[in-house]
Amino acid sequence: MKPFVPQLVFIEPKALEYEQGRILKDKFEKMGLEIRETTSHNQVRNLPGENELQKYRNAKSTLVIGIRKTLKFDTSKPSAEYAIPLATGCMGHCHYCYLQTTLGSKPYIRTYVNLDEIFQQAQKYIDERQPEITRFEASCTSDIVGIDHLTHSLKKTIEFIGKTELGRLRFTTKYHHVDHLLDAAHNGNTRFRFSVNSQWVIKNFEMATSSLRERLEAAKKVVEAGYPLGFVVAPLYLHDNWQEGYKEMFDEINNTIPSKHFRDITFELIQHRFTKPAKKVIQKRYPKSKLEMDEEKRKYKWGRYGIGKYVYQKDEAQELRETIENYIHQYFPEARIEYFT
Repeated sequence: MKPFVPQLVFIEPKALEYEQGRILKDKFEKMGLEIRETTSHNQVRNLPGENELQKYRNAKSTLVIGIRKTLKFDTSKPSAEYAIPLATGCMGHCHYCYLQTTLGSKPYIRTYVNLDEIFQQAQKYIDERQPEITRFEASCTSDIVGIDHLTHSLKKTIEFIGKTELGRLRFTTKYHHVDHLLDAAHNGNTRFRFSVNSQWVIKNFEMATSSLRERLEAAKKVVEAGYPLGFVVAPLYLHDNWQEGYKEMFDEINNTIPSKHFRDITFELIQHRFTKPAKKVIQKRYPKSKLEMDEEKRKYKWGRYGIGKYVYQKDEAQELRETIENYIHQYFPEARIEYFT
């Protein structure tokens, strides 16, 4: 899969007050991309497309260069203490993704250029929590690796966290474009995680992302570059022959990652879930999707802010959890399972 290149770029004027903004403008001009000015990302208008579905797909290939105005970081449990805001939006077309509703009518990709201000705020959070470790999640609202070959914001963040004693960085990705990150001075403070799934789920629901083989080859590169490695198995999805599908996935991980690195691997397990608003958006944007969202077959679980979600029934979730955890114990007995949710 080729690295992402936006079809259209918007720049907020204030972004050009920052070196990162000027660097990106110059880069995209030299690439010959169409560049427009916008007073704010909220004013991004007139995206190409004859209907809403076409405009949505074109938005997914639109990049907005701006500044992060709100420097209060969101919490990011159970993955980390805080979400560090580097970008918003994703070029992938994963049918189940929670960003379908989180980003609502603004599915375009945004990158923030006021990195020094973001780093200063991160340092404040680290100082407030010392002597405890403070973990930052960089992929709550985007797949940051998917655009970092263009922006290098993630690389700068890795090196910033690498200089701290008590800061840690985490992110997850479905993309394999990691070569520029291999020489970053991470000092072991960044855990590089890859989102993985059965071939059936990737084929049917994870369009415009790297293949499992590409992701695992990239995982091999980063672990050999000294990064702590993790895998996010999500969403765990009950499809025909799912047991065999996930077994084949773990077998491929086992055959790709050198065994000397098995001890420090982490796994995070997340069962498929959806909300009523998400279901409406998904069915509208991917009308031919095979994604099962039958509320009658699911268990309703209350979530944060009073928004509930539909997860698997208790016995199905238990079978799913036991099966996946048994595979992990079989293939990676020294690995750590961080949570199942």
